[in-house]
Amino acid sequence: MLDIFYGKMPGAVFNTSVYFKNVYEDSWITDPFSKEMILDVDRSVVLGGGVIDSPVLGKIGPNSLSGGVKTLILIKNEPQTIFNASTCGDDCAKWILKIAELQDVTINLRHLMDFGNGRFNIHILNTDQIVHSMKELVPIAGLYV
Repeated sequence: MLDIFYGKMPGAVFNTSVYFKNVYEDSWITDPFSKEMILDVDRSVVLGGGVIDSPVLGKIGPNSLSGGVKTLILIKNEPQTIFNASTCGDDCAKWILKIAELQDVTINLRHLMDFGNGRFNIHILNTDQIVHSMKELVPIAGLYV
């Protein structure tokens, strides 16, 4: 299940790039799920734990990945920690939903993320409501962001 808290949330990791730089492990990068996220969001290919081939930047290290991908990797690998997912663009929304299918996830959002036209199960912590579509989500999230 995906739990979302909208607005400023005490205890949530706000600067995900600095957090990532200090805690990531090479195995997180070479994990097949992470490789797929990196390819989809950053259009980059993981060559090894420390090397990613970016079509824009050339050979880069994991710290040069986009903020969105770094946040997704953190959400997947540290589910006990709440991250500010507003560092992610809408292209990350489907990945947040996929991660939440595999494990319980709580994120903080300070903007209205577009989770698409499909059906989903999102628990809004601010109101303790479960929503299943953007039509249901927007009015609630709009109260807090």
